[in-house]
Amino acid sequence: MWQKLSLRGRINLLVALGLTLGLSINIARLVVEAAPRVRAEDQSVIRLAREFVETIVPSLNEAPDPEARLNQIVHDLTRLRHVSITRQGDATMAERPGAGGDERSPPAWFIELVHPETTTVSVPITIHGTPQSLLITSHPNDEMAEIWDGIVTQLAVSSALAIALFLITMVVVGRALAPLQALSQTMANIEAGQYGARVEPGGTPELAAICAKLNHLAGALGEAVEDKRRLAERTVSLQDMERKEIARELHDEFGPYLFTLRAHAGALMRLSEDERAPAADALRKHSTAIMEQINALQQFNRRILEKLRPVALAELGLREALGVLLRLWRESRPDVTIDANIACAPAETGEVADLTIYRTVQEALTNAFRHADATAVRVTVEQAAGMHGSRGCALVRVSDNGRGLAPDHKFGFGLIGMRERILALGGTLNVVSGNGGVTVEAVVPHGPHD
Repeated sequence: MWQKLSLRGRINLLVALGLTLGLSINIARLVVEAAPRVRAEDQSVIRLAREFVETIVPSLNEAPDPEARLNQIVHDLTRLRHVSITRQGDATMAERPGAGGDERSPPAWFIELVHPETTTVSVPITIHGTPQSLLITSHPNDEMAEIWDGIVTQLAVSSALAIALFLITMVVVGRALAPLQALSQTMANIEAGQYGARVEPGGTPELAAICAKLNHLAGALGEAVEDKRRLAERTVSLQDMERKEIARELHDEFGPYLFTLRAHAGALMRLSEDERAPAADALRKHSTAIMEQINALQQFNRRILEKLRPVALAELGLREALGVLLRLWRESRPDVTIDANIACAPAETGEVADLTIYRTVQEALTNAFRHADATAVRVTVEQAAGMHGSRGCALVRVSDNGRGLAPDHKFGFGLIGMRERILALGGTLNVVSGNGGVTVEAVVPHGPHD
């Protein structure tokens, strides 16, 4: 049952139990202390009544009618509370009149618990030489009735205060925990894909902080989902562009070559069927053309394969493939100084990471030579263990001393594609532009080794 209660219900239940326990302890204390209080009061009134009688009795002998005066005194003393005074042998006044009414009588269990005992004390007196005595009898029922009235009053007042305190606590707790319902609803909305849902911070400072953090989390999650959507859209767009480019190159390059080969092959067939044709020269001419076409197809095929998968990377490894790439750029752009520090060990990063590093350096160099007007480029590839948790990482940095990027510059598909590829691997790619040129820095996590 406790596990099924809400936080508000648990707090209210604990407060109710605490108030009930405190009230019960207070009432129990009053009940336990009732018996000693009755006995103390009984002894006190007996002593006071005896002293009073001993004080007024000597003046009886001076009265004109001592008997009448004594009867008047006894009658007046019957108005005392908790005690009655009678003349010995006077049965009519042995019981105090009007004492112990039903309305003020405590319950039987309380009387049984207190267990009062009636005390009677005889006080001797002498009137004109005649010895007599007065009986002082205590009435503990009056004290018990007062104590019981006090307990009932205490119970009523304490119960009213406890109920008021409980209601106030319920209101305060309810207002303090009110944001929990809004938090739950907002979480349900976020779970349903409504990442724009927000909750109004309120309640205690702790709950207000949780509301603020949930709003921040919803915003970050919405941005992540939107980035994922854009990434998927760009991936599809890049795939379509690559397919269109490959299809165009196949159509523009392979088509004419194949048509020419078909024409030369048809000519060779006709020559082989014509016995009068000068076979040697014609065959040599068509064979030479076919070889030229085949060489062109081989070069085109090599370019396509290089775009799909660098041959040098598969055959030589990352370090040597980067060396070949840098050598080609040095030969094509001798006016630009290229410094390189390739510190990655062979077969250390994994095949997927190797291709990503190679493409990142390739794309950064292409942009630097085409757009930066740089005179110096520096390429660094080194290990950066510990930058990505338990996985090792490769730090790739390509910087130039060119003119930098314009403030409104938009990255091309090549750099966007590389960033999305690196993000998909769990890495990062940053482009920093300043007066000293552009720096492309990528952190590429190591992948599985083949």
